[in-house]
Amino acid sequence: MSAASESEPQAPTTTAHPGGKQPPVLSRSLPLLGHLGALRKNPIALFQRVRDELGEIGEINFAGNRVVMMMGEEAQEAFFRGSDEQLDQAAAYPFMTPVFGEGVVFDGTPEQRKQAIRNQSLTAKFMKGHAETISAEVKRMMDGMGDGGEIDVLDFFSELTIYTSSACLIGKEFREELTPEYFKTFYELEKGTDAIAYVNPYLPLPAFRARDKARVRLVAMLTEIFERRRQDPESTRELFDVLLTLKNEQGEHRYSIDKITGMFISLMFAGHHTTSGTAAWTLIELLKHPHILKGVVSELDTLYADGREVSHQALREIPILEHSVMEALRLHPPLIILMRKVMYDFHYKGWTIPAGKLVGVSPSVSNRMPENFPEPNQYDPKRYEPGREEDKQAFAWIPFGAGRHKCVGSAFAMMQLKAIFSDLLRNYEFELCQPRDSYKNDHSKMVVQIEQPCHARYRRRTSSNANVAATSHSEVKRAPLAPGTFRLSVDLDLCQGHGVCAEEAPELFSINKQQNKVVLESETASSEFRQKIALAVQHCPTRALKIEDS
Repeated sequence: MSAASESEPQAPTTTAHPGGKQPPVLSRSLPLLGHLGALRKNPIALFQRVRDELGEIGEINFAGNRVVMMMGEEAQEAFFRGSDEQLDQAAAYPFMTPVFGEGVVFDGTPEQRKQAIRNQSLTAKFMKGHAETISAEVKRMMDGMGDGGEIDVLDFFSELTIYTSSACLIGKEFREELTPEYFKTFYELEKGTDAIAYVNPYLPLPAFRARDKARVRLVAMLTEIFERRRQDPESTRELFDVLLTLKNEQGEHRYSIDKITGMFISLMFAGHHTTSGTAAWTLIELLKHPHILKGVVSELDTLYADGREVSHQALREIPILEHSVMEALRLHPPLIILMRKVMYDFHYKGWTIPAGKLVGVSPSVSNRMPENFPEPNQYDPKRYEPGREEDKQAFAWIPFGAGRHKCVGSAFAMMQLKAIFSDLLRNYEFELCQPRDSYKNDHSKMVVQIEQPCHARYRRRTSSNANVAATSHSEVKRAPLAPGTFRLSVDLDLCQGHGVCAEEAPELFSINKQQNKVVLESETASSEFRQKIALAVQHCPTRALKIEDS
């Protein structure tokens, strides 16, 4: 639906409501469809229009589904800090049930969702082994690349990350069962995330038929894998094998193949889909900015010049590469809207959002707010260096979300991306082979990917270029800690129990496994622990820790 066919802008309407006024409604709403046409055509422009015309808060209409958008760092903080009882995440996504399946992820019980968050493979203890696993998968992929050629970067990273994610999050033997057919089937499944699902995810549309067919195919493929593994006495029992054997008190299996498929899909959406898109955009942005790419390659050549292998420790200190990935995430977040359902009236300043409506924030708009990110449309990895550190604006820099529902796999995703590029850029040179402006996002789905085709040429590097002058990982300036005694604080809304702090400074931090939250053994610490404290704060995936001079 084109903007030209919509009615002329109208003044925002405001209605009195007990406890506060209702949010204003965005203009140019069509009969029946509301703003759904604008959502399907250009969702980011729609969300930006809410902020430009209405300010902090404004209502849009998706064919009868009323979503109140909250804009700006202060309003977004109120959104992310809302309790689960008042702002229910699961209730906002019923249209994803056909993708994941009944009783899985958003369709599961609160306790099932909490258990899903407590994925032990994402804790600091297990992350150390994931780096080597990912590097081995990258080398395996490179073995089939030859000395040069051309790739569709999204297809390439989609296939690679389905292998890396499954090997790390499910099991190495399970990964050996996967073939390129799996990522192709996922591509068909993703067609089911069309925005029309807001209206009815079961409409007889081609995209939804492709989604349902793909899911049936995945169930069939996984059934074959598990049956083959069940009959092999030599196979190692991995995550899904164990789940399939669990029984309840009545002796019935707790998890059917259909539910296991849903879990597989949810893990791959979290660990593969968003990572593949971010990897594709990181490479494209680096190729568009060769001076930044040169710095990244030189940083990697310097770090690995002594012949060390890609490891968890090595990946922790690659700031130029990490900042380049973060900037690609800021400009191209995979989710353009995050939503909650209001279970009882939600108040913000002078407004009241009544129960039954949805509230939402847009990472795409937030990540380009000029008051938080100067020159917001410019690809500038230096904005994360000490002195600027624009990612510390926890409720403005939100490519992974924020608060208690921040993507629990964000640390894994960043480590995965750094591991991939550590091997790839040290072995190959890349160049664009399409016009620069042809690389853009496909907004036809709710989960955004780079639009295809998105081709790049590659050739094997003939020398390491390790002597090229560049700032090495050890020379990057770090904000110093003042001497003396420090006071520590933890924001439990942000903490997700990754355990990085407990690994760095077990004298000061521990993890309450029941609540999946950090526990401060002491709120103050002497200067003898300052290096450990600095590392704990620096590497906390959710920015939950703070240091204050005492």
